[in-house]
Amino acid sequence: MASVTGPEIERLIQLLAKLPGLGPRSARRAALHLVKKREQILGPLADAMQVARERILVCESCGNIDTLSPCTLCSDPKRDNSLLIVVEDVADLWALERASATAGRYHVLGGVLAALDGIGPKDLNLEALVARVASGGIKEVILALNATVDGQTTAHYITDLLSPYELIVTKLAHGVPVGGELDYLDEGTLTAAMRQRTAV
Repeated sequence: MASVTGPEIERLIQLLAKLPGLGPRSARRAALHLVKKREQILGPLADAMQVARERILVCESCGNIDTLSPCTLCSDPKRDNSLLIVVEDVADLWALERASATAGRYHVLGGVLAALDGIGPKDLNLEALVARVASGGIKEVILALNATVDGQTTAHYITDLLSPYELIVTKLAHGVPVGGELDYLDEGTLTAAMRQRTAV
């Protein structure tokens, strides 16, 4: 099919199509909207992306992404230091924060155990998790992992890993469907799941 735009706009469409939730048609509509609203959207978006490219960091403490490290959440003195919520990815952390389900601290694993994909314990941020627990002060670890086979396998592995320490290990309860992913759940479901967590 012949191109109806120049290579610059085609490149914009191709890059937008790589974003989650955007296919070729949606990417074309988004690109057209950006080009039509150059001053109001495209310019500020390009500036924001440049700042993000230069200043986004991974938090040295929890694994969240922010423009500073320790991140905004880790720097918040109002958060509960005795409660540590373990999540697979930053998207899950953000989903829990949107729901305002807890005021604890977070730990991002950076994935889950997946033997078929060759992801083992060394590929996850588990050493830092054990070090945080070993340093003391944490009374409960909430395993807020996806209700998938890999997520539950990871939860069991972490439970065994933390068994030498005197703390409560819980996992999310009702509201999270089997096979569901936290980032796609609504705030009410996440809040209910956090409040009704159960011991592992």
